[in-house]
Amino acid sequence: MIAGVPVAKNDEVVIDIIGMNHDGEGVGRAEGYTLFVAGALPGEKARVKVLKTKKQYGYAKLLDVVEASADRVAPPCPIYDKCGGCQLQHFGYDAQLTWKRQHVVDALERIGKLRVAEGAPAGGDHAVVVRPTLGMAEPWRYRNKAQVPVGVTDGALVGGFYARGSHRIVDMETCLIQHESNDDVVSRVKAIGRRLGITAYDEETGKGLLRHVVVKVGFRTGEMMLVLVTNGDRIPHEDEWIAAIREEMPSVVSICQNVNTRQTNVIFGDVTRALWGREVIFDSIGDVKFAISARSFYQVNPLQTEVLYGKTVEYAGLSGQETVIDAYCGIGTISLFLAQHAKRVYGVEIVKEAIEDARVNAELNGMSHVTFEVGASEDIIPAWKEQGIEADVIVVDPPRKGCDPRLLDTILEMKPERVVYVSCNPATLARDLRLLEDGGYRTVEVTPVDMFPHTVHVESVALLVRDFVEL
Repeated sequence: MIAGVPVAKNDEVVIDIIGMNHDGEGVGRAEGYTLFVAGALPGEKARVKVLKTKKQYGYAKLLDVVEASADRVAPPCPIYDKCGGCQLQHFGYDAQLTWKRQHVVDALERIGKLRVAEGAPAGGDHAVVVRPTLGMAEPWRYRNKAQVPVGVTDGALVGGFYARGSHRIVDMETCLIQHESNDDVVSRVKAIGRRLGITAYDEETGKGLLRHVVVKVGFRTGEMMLVLVTNGDRIPHEDEWIAAIREEMPSVVSICQNVNTRQTNVIFGDVTRALWGREVIFDSIGDVKFAISARSFYQVNPLQTEVLYGKTVEYAGLSGQETVIDAYCGIGTISLFLAQHAKRVYGVEIVKEAIEDARVNAELNGMSHVTFEVGASEDIIPAWKEQGIEADVIVVDPPRKGCDPRLLDTILEMKPERVVYVSCNPATLARDLRLLEDGGYRTVEVTPVDMFPHTVHVESVALLVRDFVEL
């Protein structure tokens, strides 16, 4: 037993759950000592078994709920407790939305040292308004992309998900956050693979052919793409496989192969080729059309993407006369959305293939007033400035690690009237807002958007304006 710690491994205790951490685990107290309990909800009294203790905190397993929260619901998914994909199905959806807003508020206050307004801020009061989380009317079946690892169980080809905290593949026929068509295609591909005697890749030995089945669906168009990720170039019975897929799945318009022979847990290798049909499928968000290739990054929840981008356009405050720079533009999704309301849009992205896709998408929508360039924002944007390109609005949508510090310096040098920050990580959002505030910007408003219902992830859009009061 650790000195000063009131519990030891294997102890069973009844504790009050006082909150929930960013991983969705209940936070409880045993004589003042913090225990994290997966599956426990704030406001509950729970009987738990201590699994592991450290000096400051420990982990415990939920044995039973002595007093349940009013927000507790029965998870509708039969494999919820085994799968790591969702973390919050046992938490009522309205309560999830409230918790996600609070998660953003906590990060802004603790990490960003920002003051969050209780109600609407009083005149001259520099407090940030955090809006209620924008959720979904139907928070199920929202994902347009499935990436399913394939393995062997009892000699049969299986595909599903990795059991929580492991690389053991559990076979799965249905996932309640996937579009139904994706479930259907994955299920049929597994059945055809079994019929043709296709081998599954074995991580231990590096042998076997099929590593992953990746399926994408266009929500608006219904078009589907199937990508077979293989450990080697040659697919046995390739013609039979393609014929069976085409016969059984008429909505599949693109069958691709991606070759990945590396011993890695990264899904895709470098080589992708179309085995049959087109190299892309089409979809649209709002009035903007997109071509999606096997490797394109495209938001996985198209319904909420429209909500997220609508809020981004609103915060950009465009009248049709502005020049906008979109840092981290990807395949041009936000750029093209903004271009509907702006005079000029410049997009920059470090991934060459994404910029190629972005240019195709601009052409697809007849948008000639959008320019895309490959490179790091912090290198390209200063070069644009030297060419006389001044931005009225800069939009950033960085990865989880947040903005590169040099990009934040570049924004402060460019002095746009507005900065719109789209974030998938409240902690790095809060950190970066603090740096922009210290450089003369004021965070006016933040709106959380629920892109991934039943998981702990939360996206946010923040509006910053230049504070003309000399600091």
